[in-house]
Amino acid sequence: MHYKKLGRTDIDVSLVCLGTMTWGEQNSEAEGHEQMDYATAQGVNFFDVAEMYPVTPRKETYADTERVIGTWFEKRGKRDDIVLASKVIGPGNFFDYIRDGAARLTEKDIMAAVEDSLARLKTDYIDIYQIHWPSRPTNYFGQLNYPDGADYSSAVPIEETLGAMVKLVEQGKIRHIGVSNESAWGVMEYLRLSEKNNWPRIVSIQNPYNLMTRQYEVGLSEVSVREDVGLLAYSPLGGGTLSGKYIGGQQPEGARMTLWPERYSRFTKPRAKEATQAYYEIAKKHGLDMSQMALAYLKTKSFMTASIIGATNLEQLKSNILAYELDLSEEVLADIEAAHVDNPNPAP
Repeated sequence: MHYKKLGRTDIDVSLVCLGTMTWGEQNSEAEGHEQMDYATAQGVNFFDVAEMYPVTPRKETYADTERVIGTWFEKRGKRDDIVLASKVIGPGNFFDYIRDGAARLTEKDIMAAVEDSLARLKTDYIDIYQIHWPSRPTNYFGQLNYPDGADYSSAVPIEETLGAMVKLVEQGKIRHIGVSNESAWGVMEYLRLSEKNNWPRIVSIQNPYNLMTRQYEVGLSEVSVREDVGLLAYSPLGGGTLSGKYIGGQQPEGARMTLWPERYSRFTKPRAKEATQAYYEIAKKHGLDMSQMALAYLKTKSFMTASIIGATNLEQLKSNILAYELDLSEEVLADIEAAHVDNPNPAP
């Protein structure tokens, strides 16, 4: 296993971050424990979760993924071996069952959220506590156009949100602060406020990044490199499409896009299907496993800290972890870039 520094800290995190959002929905508690056992045996020391998991989120399963991790910590006694990241949700009417609908990023909301997460996770600290998405209208969850004319009056000021996170650092309840689904302006604003107030800096940004979703490279990549706020890439396999399992219209039983096709439609639109086919042909041409090729590509990027891989079975997890031992040839990389130029960012 290979490791990188987390931001400007002295923490080494594995290039593989174990994604957990299927635990409690597509996976049972026992299967979640099995995945954590296997991953840690391979040198993975980094887990990512969120209070809203499992996905697809619903009231009946709310926060069950954190509970699965908590029982594993309780049984295995390995809490201090793991760099644990979790997230507090941003605003949205679809989470009216969380904190009586008070799903905003005020100090009060954040303080309540972290206490609940700590209890479920059966720990007294979280290594990286992340803002899951911004309070203000901006580009995230696939939106590309700037929201001209947006009403910012109800947005919680970033200074209040960051100030609450800083208090949690001072209290020892979290070690570091991260953001997710953020823009270049948002990341720089967090950094500006930290410098202005002599507060801790954010250490990471968790945004989507994969062969079909590369808009991160346009502005945020430079921020990551120059400011040491590395990317924790989510959806590195494009919701599983870059495994090739949906090629030719296949609908594997129990797979994410079989269960919730509308939620992951960004990866099944015509251009995305064309791009998936192109990457499938590249993998076939070079005798590579498609999933492993897609994951190995990510580690070539200097702005990457880790990529978050999830699996619904142990065989998938084993294959995905092995991908980080693969080095792609110049010929493979050239073919990938040619396919990207032909069909750039078909699944933002």
